[in-house]
Amino acid sequence: MNSTPVIPYIVAALVIATLLGVAIHKLLRALRRPELIGMDRDRIKETWDEIQRTAESGLMGCKMAVIEADKLLDLALKSMMMPGETLGERLKVAAYKYPDIRNVWPAHKLRNNIVHDAAFQIGERQAKHALHDFENALKILNVL
Repeated sequence: MNSTPVIPYIVAALVIATLLGVAIHKLLRALRRPELIGMDRDRIKETWDEIQRTAESGLMGCKMAVIEADKLLDLALKSMMMPGETLGERLKVAAYKYPDIRNVWPAHKLRNNIVHDAAFQIGERQAKHALHDFENALKILNVL
């Protein structure tokens, strides 16, 4: 009777299957990336990193970061040729293809309050939550 241990082969097969699954997932994600016109993912990533650094510089930095994150999302949608005159209109159109993009609405409304209401007060925690929503929106669009 052959007493070759089977467990090392099973472990090796599981490792190979996992690596293959990860590779396929990355390939499919790359293939689903939308074409960007006039903007590239490296620039989006650099801008996002700068926004995060700005958010670390107190309350005014948080306000500016929310405004800049909103602007970055708008530029990303424009570069994807999403129709609409405003970010709000582009978000409504984008929601047909990316339903979870709707989760960024409160962050966009926060940005509007910051920009249009001089007396509007924002908390640092509220700003960080909005930035998290903007980051998720950019990831949903597969541009970040």
